[in-house]
Amino acid sequence: MEKVDIAIIGAGVLGLAAAARLSAEDRTVVVLDAAERYGTATSSRNSEVVHAGIYYPPGSLKSRLCHEGRKRLYDLAAQGSVWVKKTGKFIVAVNGEEVKRLESIKTSAQTAGAEGLRLVDGAYVRSKIPQLKVEAALWSPETGIVDSEDLMGYYHRRAEDRGAIFLFENAVTAASRKAGGYVLAFGKDREELHARFVVNAAGLYSDKIAEMAGIDIDAAGYRIHWCKGHYFRYKKNIAMPHLVYPVPVTHGLGIHLTPDRQGRVRLGPDTKFVDKIDYDVPADLAETFAESVRRYWPDIKARDLDPDTAGIRPKLSAPDEGPKDFVVREEADKDLPGWINLIGVESPGLTASAAVADEVAAMVE
Repeated sequence: MEKVDIAIIGAGVLGLAAAARLSAEDRTVVVLDAAERYGTATSSRNSEVVHAGIYYPPGSLKSRLCHEGRKRLYDLAAQGSVWVKKTGKFIVAVNGEEVKRLESIKTSAQTAGAEGLRLVDGAYVRSKIPQLKVEAALWSPETGIVDSEDLMGYYHRRAEDRGAIFLFENAVTAASRKAGGYVLAFGKDREELHARFVVNAAGLYSDKIAEMAGIDIDAAGYRIHWCKGHYFRYKKNIAMPHLVYPVPVTHGLGIHLTPDRQGRVRLGPDTKFVDKIDYDVPADLAETFAESVRRYWPDIKARDLDPDTAGIRPKLSAPDEGPKDFVVREEADKDLPGWINLIGVESPGLTASAAVADEVAAMVE
């Protein structure tokens, strides 16, 4: 049986960031993933937004890791390592009630450490994006966009350069505690390896991996609920220099407008809790999307939208529950020393990835 220092389960952005951070000449790091390459699920199927930490409760892990991770992303961009663009974002209000909510959001966000926020009127918004019709907006200058493939490629290259070993098409099928670490069974032939530390970065299946280790995921509050989000792409060429978000809804931030690296505009995501994984985008959702966005962009039409992609978020909160914080913890108090769970790390997980990896490193080192 092969013995390694650290086994990382999952090669999404969190597993990749952890591998890049933890790999070293004197340490053997192995990354196991069921897919044929890295980043095929949630990490590559999202809005690619660099979040400014506006909505996360002060003192929460989401808030701290978002702020730390965002600064790291902009540092990587400054070094030329990853494509990141600080675009800024408008959160738009279309009536007096929503304007009041903007004021409340601003106060709470500033308490949580969000920087540079200011309220602007509708005329200012139209001077930047003439298509919009709003009463006011909250301007967030620290929000941006990142090329998720570029970011994951950077982490992957750095991890391999530092000696990490990637075993794709090798799903973990069992986990058990053994003296000095854990035995993981993986792949069709149920090969095994012994790891002193295990990092569970399995995303949509992170609760199932935790269950393999013997954790009661309901008692621990670790059960994942899959929440699907669809995206549409705007067909026409249009200048959209900033992100545009509505005042948020319960399980998401509302259908928003996001320019991508090529300058095209995407709309999404919506929120739909599901019990199976599929990435279909029904074309007949276009009218629903157009109707939602029409509140602040009156002239948009369903015929202007093409189905784009879909992603699934690993939420810890059920449909009838409010948002819950990230789980990033070493499970010694569950009699699992050296087992590190990353569970429910949805948005802003992409933004926070480098900071999450630092958090993991502190538990290992």
